[in-house]
Amino acid sequence: MKYKLLFLFMMAFSGQALAQLQPLSYVDGTQQLKGLLARPVQPQSGKAGILILPAWMGIDQHSREVAEQLAGMGYYAFVADIYGEGHYPKSPQEAGERSSYYKKHVGEYQKRIRLALAQLQQAGAKEVVVIGYCFGGAGALEAARANLPVKGVVSFHGAYGRDPARKIEPIVPKVLILHGADDPYSSAEEISNLQKELRTAKADWQMVYYSGAVHAFTDRDAGNDNSKGVAYNQQADRRSWQAMLQFLKELL
Repeated sequence: MKYKLLFLFMMAFSGQALAQLQPLSYVDGTQQLKGLLARPVQPQSGKAGILILPAWMGIDQHSREVAEQLAGMGYYAFVADIYGEGHYPKSPQEAGERSSYYKKHVGEYQKRIRLALAQLQQAGAKEVVVIGYCFGGAGALEAARANLPVKGVVSFHGAYGRDPARKIEPIVPKVLILHGADDPYSSAEEISNLQKELRTAKADWQMVYYSGAVHAFTDRDAGNDNSKGVAYNQQADRRSWQAMLQFLKELL
């Protein structure tokens, strides 16, 4: 993420205005949700937008920085609130429990993503790509499975497990999966099943492996000890970011 921070510093040093993150409240029934919106100072032609699904702790510094940088590049950006007020995890244990709930109740997860997408569209975004990190990477795949009205989805070191009893439907959005080759949290069986699903769904998909990278390789707060299964990898972070930008250029 260092190069992303450098980008923001260079923008400020050049005198070009940085997009400001604005809290945006919305609801799911009686549940209050609060996402973060960044409107670009100079929108790209077509008013492209990026919906960001954060990792299992919810909206964090990483997702904020990603939104700011994308807005600085001309994209409308919105960081989704999946859990809602009163349900934000206070520990990794709570995050594991709450993220597992949405992985098992995919209809509710898809609904929260759909509501966040509506906020981004109402803000002015026209064509949208969904990106997600870890738990949010699982959500990006759910957005594709639900065929939400988006051009494509990007999963960074996501979760790939899926109930085999679920019917496989055709997938319309294009799919980019960015995966740490040494990620211990995704079994060979899960990856094989995901690829079989994407083939059966006749999806337009890509999956890129990054050598030496484990889970959470884009999170600079994850440390650098691969033996823990979670660690930052600067090279994988840089390469995956460039892969995403190429994907956005192709779609938007």
